[in-house]
Amino acid sequence: WKVGVVVIYGHALSLASPVHLSVMTKVVQLFYDVISPYSWIGFETLCRYRQRWRMELQLCPFFLGGILKGSENKSPRLVPVKAQHIDKDLIRLGAYYSIPIRPPSNPEEALFGKGSLSAQRLLTAIKLKYPQSLEGVSRELWLRIWSRVSGDVWVGVAFITGCHQDEDITLHESLQHACLAVGLTKEAANDLIGQIESQEVKNELRRTTQEALDLGAFGAPFIVAHLGDKKEEFFGSDRMELLAHMLQEQWEGPLVEHTINSLPTNRGWCV
Repeated sequence: WKVGVVVIYGHALSLASPVHLSVMTKVVQLFYDVISPYSWIGFETLCRYRQRWRMELQLCPFFLGGILKGSENKSPRLVPVKAQHIDKDLIRLGAYYSIPIRPPSNPEEALFGKGSLSAQRLLTAIKLKYPQSLEGVSRELWLRIWSRVSGDVWVGVAFITGCHQDEDITLHESLQHACLAVGLTKEAANDLIGQIESQEVKNELRRTTQEALDLGAFGAPFIVAHLGDKKEEFFGSDRMELLAHMLQEQWEGPLVEHTINSLPTNRGWCV
């Protein structure tokens, strides 16, 4: 509860009126990198709760490699026992959230060899020029690296074998496919891909990454809730209960019934 003067649709509440947070503007920033599967979980969860929590969700693609370097952190996959746990954990989380997560057949090559710099620059270019497509292309990139993998296919509740090969998020052709999948024209897709090496896009990605570092980021996803003039920072996709508490909203679980609104159900894998 806050006490003060708040103008709502042109009407001022008196100083004596207790103002519930739900009548104030709630802005939530999600800093993410598609190289991070936990970012995907946070992304889908916040997209599902966007209207229910009456919040403005701002998608902020950053470069996780820069975050790890700037915070002197390292990927948990570089710790062997953690790496073994992560793959099991992701399968369980995917089933719980109804997100078709499946680790790449060669995580080390996908994460540390190929990386996500081109993908994050593409998303930055989209944020600047076609912001309405940012959510969709982000999702398509996650589907490529963290879902459509060799030998397995998600059918809603489990994986069956024998479908897609590992998909790439570094080649221009791969990035073009992700853009076309959400309805961008081939001309627009090629223009966006051409912007990857532009100084404007590079600077904007650096700016977003530095903004997250300045706010205390050390990994992904990194979530910042703006509550009036106050900021609350959260790390990880497993802090949604705390975020709900700070927003004075209810956490109601993964909202699996809203999956159809955020994930394709009949495209991208064989059923």
